[in-house]
Amino acid sequence: MTIMEALLSSTTTTTLRPSLTPSSTKPPLSLSTFTTTTHKLSKSNKNIRLRVSAATSPKPATETAVDTFTVPSEMKGWVYDEYGGVDVLKYSSNVTVPSVNDDQVLVKVVAAALNPVDFKRRLGKFQATDSALPTVPGYDVAGVVVKVGKQVKGLKPGDEVYGDVSEKALDGPKQSGSLAEYTAVEEKLLALKPKNLDFVQAASLPLAIETAYEGLERAGFSQGKSILILNGAGGVGSLTIQLAKQVFGASKVAATASTSKLELLKSLGADLAIDYTKEDFEQLPDKYDVVFDAIGQGEKAVKVVKEGGSVVVLTGAVSPPGFRFVVTSTGSTLTKLNPYLESGKVKAVIDPNSPFPIDRVKEAFSYLETGRATGKVVVYPVSEEYILEKLAQ
Repeated sequence: MTIMEALLSSTTTTTLRPSLTPSSTKPPLSLSTFTTTTHKLSKSNKNIRLRVSAATSPKPATETAVDTFTVPSEMKGWVYDEYGGVDVLKYSSNVTVPSVNDDQVLVKVVAAALNPVDFKRRLGKFQATDSALPTVPGYDVAGVVVKVGKQVKGLKPGDEVYGDVSEKALDGPKQSGSLAEYTAVEEKLLALKPKNLDFVQAASLPLAIETAYEGLERAGFSQGKSILILNGAGGVGSLTIQLAKQVFGASKVAATASTSKLELLKSLGADLAIDYTKEDFEQLPDKYDVVFDAIGQGEKAVKVVKEGGSVVVLTGAVSPPGFRFVVTSTGSTLTKLNPYLESGKVKAVIDPNSPFPIDRVKEAFSYLETGRATGKVVVYPVSEEYILEKLAQ
């Protein structure tokens, strides 16, 4: 199916979002949604209407043609030029479109997702290894290739892709990230978007699923082993449950969450869902081959690991045998996991308050920083003009 056919298709997009509660069930999001002039987004019990106008603004005279795509010299995007809270973020219409190196592609961003590392970086916690300011934030991206560098062999304009735009989240991450209309990404960091996922679902995955996968590998997790996942309803935790069960062949998967999220854990494959508001996992009799701490309870996690086992710690204090790592992103991991995503064995988990439209990124960050999000917080659509152009063809 061509991109245009996919955009204009009236068939129902496969829903991979696990149901949270009956009241949070929403139809899957696809680009065909935009055949109407408005799209309702549920947020805080209010209907937010995202207006989609049939008119498009004039193209800058400096744009250049790239196959069937045109690339302007400036774009809309979120930028901050100092560290701090959400108020340092500014939405600008004259952000420079990043240049494309020989090993990179230029991606027209359709959807992006937020991660805790995004706001920690914005707060200045990684200044020593950060890229220079000003910064366009954002790691996760799903979109369409519109330009390729001279050394790019596996991707071409028109390919629908997803990935994490920075190979290292903390060590020199991209100065121009995914919360803008375009982003330049090394070919090796991208994979073709799974055919049955829409852009919202695809954007929710890269950094979290790569972190989950690498953490399990580094812990030596394998078939027949048991695992406890702390914060199983979070972005990384919800995917770790699924990978442990479906990809690595866990004998037992236990996970913690609040009362309202226990059914979600079970739907993802958890054999034991622990309500941390009522039970202390330290007091339960079971021990585990691996404990995956995705919340910052490393000192407690080491108390429930079997002798010779491993404790993966993503944040907070680390005590032996715990270890911390920072994911190295690669498109090859996504390509390896695509069959599990396309079969539905592994599913995108998206917070029911998502997606946030691009002009409400401050609100999206504020919500993420409460620590109450389920799965991933997604921003969509990032490039309304792209959607309208394709629908018009």
